[in-house]
Amino acid sequence: MTTQGQITVALLGGGTVGSQVARLLGESADDLTARVGIPIRILGVGVRDVTKARDGIDSALITGDLEALAMSGADIVVELMGGIEPARSLILAAMANGSSVVTANKALLAEDGATLHAAAEKYGVDLYYEASVAGAIPLLRPLRESLAGDKVRRILGIVNGTTNFILTKMDEQGADFAEVLAEAQALGYAEADPTADVEGHDAAAKAAILAGLAFHTRVRMSDVYSEGITKVSAQDVAAAREMGFVIKLLAVAELCEDEKGIVVRVHPTMVPRNHPLAGVRGAFNAVFVEAESAGQVMFYGRGAGGAPTASAVLGDIVAVARNRVAGTRGPGESIYADLEVRPIGEALTRYYVNMDVADRPGVLASVAQAFADNGVSIQNVRQDGHGDDAGLVVRTHIARDSDLASTIEILRNTDAVRSVVGVMRVEGEDGR
Repeated sequence: MTTQGQITVALLGGGTVGSQVARLLGESADDLTARVGIPIRILGVGVRDVTKARDGIDSALITGDLEALAMSGADIVVELMGGIEPARSLILAAMANGSSVVTANKALLAEDGATLHAAAEKYGVDLYYEASVAGAIPLLRPLRESLAGDKVRRILGIVNGTTNFILTKMDEQGADFAEVLAEAQALGYAEADPTADVEGHDAAAKAAILAGLAFHTRVRMSDVYSEGITKVSAQDVAAAREMGFVIKLLAVAELCEDEKGIVVRVHPTMVPRNHPLAGVRGAFNAVFVEAESAGQVMFYGRGAGGAPTASAVLGDIVAVARNRVAGTRGPGESIYADLEVRPIGEALTRYYVNMDVADRPGVLASVAQAFADNGVSIQNVRQDGHGDDAGLVVRTHIARDSDLASTIEILRNTDAVRSVVGVMRVEGEDGR
């Protein structure tokens, strides 16, 4: 329990989110005092470059001594620096000095969350991280608390605004990836180096965090199959549109059939246009949760940005502050299920396959045989002739991902198949 008659907060990071947190703590001081019971006061804001102007932050609070601020004994240390180091060392130092921690550091949580949770348990402090996934959307707390009595079976999520913006524009404009990426960078929706977003790394870190909470199992980013959107073509987008689908980069975490394992994956996915996730456009995020008793629940909102993310950080600050006032702690890491994290080959999914094939008798039969030999059932086929070749698009029924992958390898080595132009997983059909 705090003994100072106030809650003290140390901010590590004064960038886009940190400056918004500082602003909100100042502007909402009276409301926050009413909600917590005692005032919240900022001790300092630690930054790497003390010469840089920080809008909304009192210059008297700025310090370049991050380690001293982390070890100040503040009731709450808020880490908004990002990256693995020095963030991890600073968080551990803060906990060792009795500070609870609020962080938005998805990369660190996905890489070494176990160490952070163990330290929080050891030193009897809180570790909250609502802002690490999906910005302002209240998502982690419902998974950890509201659905604690239920059994989550599956999560489908659009958790990266940059890729959703790009794919939305490709769908609306019929443009190629490179063209839309340049537009996203010009508008500030994509970084100068967009690798973490477009290659799926950012979404994979968030998927690991979501899966860990939903399935009470420790999941690291290295456990997540990750595939980005750089190979999604205008042709793929057009084919999806003709079939009544839209392409999204989805984070998927699901129980295996035997309920003894989970598969966590991130990849471009074709989603029916009548599915709730298909209507999530632009830079917005949404997460679709399927639970045994609650059924299907969707969380939607702004997944990034200074003010939206700061809102989630502030919510955690209030929750931790209330715990400090009451002399209690919030829930810690829940890994009792300890399910096996299995490779993507164990997943059950559908495929869309786009091929250029020879336009001659018997080709369709040889293609169908490749699917049949791997136990994959074809749902429908569309064929278009053009000269000596033909375009052949196949959609499958649900099958094991490893069997679908084996089918694709056989098709690539089939004489009648000139090339496999596009392959993409399909989710969301028939309520799945």
